[in-house]
Amino acid sequence: MASVLSLLVLAVTFVLVPLDDRPVTAQLPVMLGALAGVHVATPPRELLGRYLTPGQPDAILRWLETDAPADASAYILSTDMIAYGGLIAARAPGPTRALAISRLRSATALRMQHPNARFLGFGTVMRLAPTGVPAIGDAAGFFAAGEPVELLTEYANLPDPPNTDAQRTRAARLRDRLGRTLDAYLATRARDLDVDLFALRQTAEGSFDRLVIGQDDAGPVGLHLRDLAALRSFVERWIPLERAGSQPSMERAAIEPGADELAMILVSAELARRAQFVPRVRVRYSRPDGAAVQDHLEFAPIGTTIADIIRACGARQVNDASADIDLFVRVAGTSPTQEQTFLDAIVRAAREGSHEPRPAIADLTFLDANNMPLQRSLVERMIAAGVAGKIDAFASWNTTANTVGTALPVAIASVVGRREGSFDARAHAQFMLDRYADDYAFHDFTRASINAALSARGVHDHTYLLPEDAARTQELNRADLWPRALALLREIYPQYRDAGVIIELPWDRTFETSLDVRLAPG
Repeated sequence: MASVLSLLVLAVTFVLVPLDDRPVTAQLPVMLGALAGVHVATPPRELLGRYLTPGQPDAILRWLETDAPADASAYILSTDMIAYGGLIAARAPGPTRALAISRLRSATALRMQHPNARFLGFGTVMRLAPTGVPAIGDAAGFFAAGEPVELLTEYANLPDPPNTDAQRTRAARLRDRLGRTLDAYLATRARDLDVDLFALRQTAEGSFDRLVIGQDDAGPVGLHLRDLAALRSFVERWIPLERAGSQPSMERAAIEPGADELAMILVSAELARRAQFVPRVRVRYSRPDGAAVQDHLEFAPIGTTIADIIRACGARQVNDASADIDLFVRVAGTSPTQEQTFLDAIVRAAREGSHEPRPAIADLTFLDANNMPLQRSLVERMIAAGVAGKIDAFASWNTTANTVGTALPVAIASVVGRREGSFDARAHAQFMLDRYADDYAFHDFTRASINAALSARGVHDHTYLLPEDAARTQELNRADLWPRALALLREIYPQYRDAGVIIELPWDRTFETSLDVRLAPG
């Protein structure tokens, strides 16, 4: 029989304003809530924009005030969507600093209508590279389209300030070539920093209960380091870490790598908080020095990133069998013997059935971009061992923060759901099949196929497709990915059958796909 707390969890609704309309930012957090029995409501899709077309912040604010579920216990708000219209819009000139701040004031003023709800925000530090698109079609008028993207990226990745004569000379030449485009880029960075600082000020004043700011793609050197220092200085001075007894409580403000996964992190943290549960996470690397590996798109080694994400999820890292979650982290450079030991440990943990900790898999071998057989091998070996459908989480995409920030929230939602009697096994299988079909089938097979087809037609830049190419690529994507997804369903979740899988390219590029997975009992 479900406990009283279980019934309360089942009745919970969260409101989410996502970063943009992509599946990882808008769809996965909703699916994450569903597998733990929680409804996550989002604004209508048409308000979120699409790729180079910004979302509609003022219409979203109106939706929050008049149409969002009135009984929501938590509001999880993307400051980038509310201030600018989404992640892409945050990287380009557009809304003024004053307008962006005014919109954030309006969003947190909703607390007056919902005094018992929690307000959680997440934002980003602008990445070093602007959004890269060719100067063709409707993209021709987009900020820095074409060659300026490469020049701005090179400038932004120089040490700040440059350390050597060669670096100073290169910076001066880039400034001369870029002219007003560089001025606009730097002004956009300054605007975004001011808006992030204002969001932190709102947190210090209590308008946000929590705020997580993620550093969008940027390595250990570049213009972003000054932004990060300013944000951290504000947090240290005005938002000191609260403590509960001898253990630090959930941070009211955090600055860490990542962007796309932040909504999932906050959804899972809120699930755990409501259940009065602090998940214990044990990290198990595929090689002994795995924590020291550096993701070139992040400013810290992966061990630091993972520790940050564990804290942001409201969890605690442990090193023993007291763990509720075993986070298995696979990195490139693992020897064959180590790979076998790593797989054996996953298989043993998965075959223990309902006993915790159950495995959550974060496969980071995509950081070795040219080794596709390596990237495919773990999923294929888990399928062969019969355990791919017996783990709590799997992710393998884009950056360390993206991958771990997907796998760990799914594991936390699964553990919370089982503890509270609200776990939905079919919703979990739908989430997992989506990840296998996307992170394995699409990224390791389908994407290469459709990119090759485009290149054969003379379309070599796949970051923005003209309408005719986009329509044709949609067809090729579905034709290749659909049978692969059904094969994965038969191999991993034979207890379910396909109840309709919708496959699309969410944006006019080949970087990601969208799947709407529906399963029915087999």
